[in-house]
Amino acid sequence: MEFFAWCVMAAGIGMGLGAIGTGIGQGHAIQGACEGVARNPGASGKILTTMMIGLAMVESLAIYVFVVAMIILFANPFTDQVLELLAK
Repeated sequence: MEFFAWCVMAAGIGMGLGAIGTGIGQGHAIQGACEGVARNPGASGKILTTMMIGLAMVESLAIYVFVVAMIILFANPFTDQVLELLAK
């Protein structure tokens, strides 16, 4: 049963680190876009478009972390081997 507890811990820590990383990345992107618009308001359309594409890329990292966490929790390929070891 200890294996599954470690899987839950790994998934939780991974999600936390992924959320922190993407949050910091999105904050930096928005900060840069705001500074760019403040310096050159005429370029706000291009800056906004580029920022939205960048935010989508950063958010995809959080989705990848979520997918890996779900694999660790529900589709772990080592589950059968661990259960066999515990049965012995």
